[in-house]
Amino acid sequence: MLYYFFDYLEQLHVPGMGVFQYISFRTAAATILSLLISLVFGKRLILVLSQRQIGETIRNLGIKDEQKKSGTPTMGGLIIIAAIIIPTLLFARLSNIYIIMMLCTTVWLGMVGFLDDYIKVFKKNKEGLSGRYKVIAQLLLGIAIGATMFWHPSIVTRSRVDAEKASAEVINDNTYEAVMGKDGEVNYYVKDEKSVKTNVPFLKSAEFDYAKIIGLAGDNYQKYAWLPFILIVSIVLIAVSNGANLTDGMDGLAAGTSAIVGVTLGLLSYLSGSYIFANYLNIFFIPHLGELAIFAGAFVGACIGFLWYNVYPAQVFMGDTGSLTIGGIIAVFALVIRKELLIPILCGIFLAENLSVMIQVAYFKYTKKRYGEGKRVFLMSPLHHHYQKKGIPEPKIVARFWIVGILLAIITLATIKLR
Repeated sequence: MLYYFFDYLEQLHVPGMGVFQYISFRTAAATILSLLISLVFGKRLILVLSQRQIGETIRNLGIKDEQKKSGTPTMGGLIIIAAIIIPTLLFARLSNIYIIMMLCTTVWLGMVGFLDDYIKVFKKNKEGLSGRYKVIAQLLLGIAIGATMFWHPSIVTRSRVDAEKASAEVINDNTYEAVMGKDGEVNYYVKDEKSVKTNVPFLKSAEFDYAKIIGLAGDNYQKYAWLPFILIVSIVLIAVSNGANLTDGMDGLAAGTSAIVGVTLGLLSYLSGSYIFANYLNIFFIPHLGELAIFAGAFVGACIGFLWYNVYPAQVFMGDTGSLTIGGIIAVFALVIRKELLIPILCGIFLAENLSVMIQVAYFKYTKKRYGEGKRVFLMSPLHHHYQKKGIPEPKIVARFWIVGILLAIITLATIKLR
């Protein structure tokens, strides 16, 4: 909203208003405001939650000092959601389809997570919202996001063909636009196109077209490309959202890890939204994508601000209100910038938490069926509890997971050039 106000002032030739046209300035402003909202709103929300005794019920997992956390205020994810939405509304272009998608993701998953926490806290049902309904809600969002990316006319990628490499077919194709140099000669040709392609890490100029998954359908397989694409979008969304939910088991773990991921995704969105950087790095140039850096700034500011109250010993837990939301945001963000194949690296912490649970459950069922007694691979799952059972202090586990997260973020960024 402020963006449009200052844009209007610039048209009136008010000095200094042009600074709001810069994505970098608005990203910094969104990050700072998000931090301030987290700190101010967080303190008041914690007070209200404490007064109304809206606290977390901790199961006895046999972990030292775990029961001391019982009664800690939960639903702190409301802090994160408010600190994301308000700066985004103020500093981003609200007509941008990518901003609209991210805001819808935040609100939708925020409501699902809030309902889950509400059932746990007020209805005294420890199971919360049924896992089936959570998956259905995530699936509906995945379908909506996938369909929007596939059919919305503003969501395109821009391909480039250098003049010396251009074939006659490209030169004579009216859908390509010739870009002239200072000498009046054609430098290269560009074309905006709808596609379901994504960048493949580690391989130079490698792109994967999801439409080829159903290539056996015949020559017209492109007509049905939406089927595998929406399916992939839904799977990624469900996996990452639940991965973040599983990671939220220690003070500061999910918020800190998500902040690291958010910084990386914000940088990638800025690079992909800049024609100069995208061309230099040989990645997809996606018009209007740079605006997402503002949302990323608000996301990172919200996560870091939340850590002020969530680091050990936590004064508030984010609950599913926060964990489902931040996981979904990360998934959708990666999908819209066409970097979802980097998620196993960038979100390696989430992946490890997910896999630890899957391995533990599968091995327990297998050994129980075969030997009559279930055995475990880990002392406890998710993975962070395994290290707790080994006697490692919680702050040390969280700090080490953050270090691993930073390393994975660096590797993710390095893949852009290591091709």
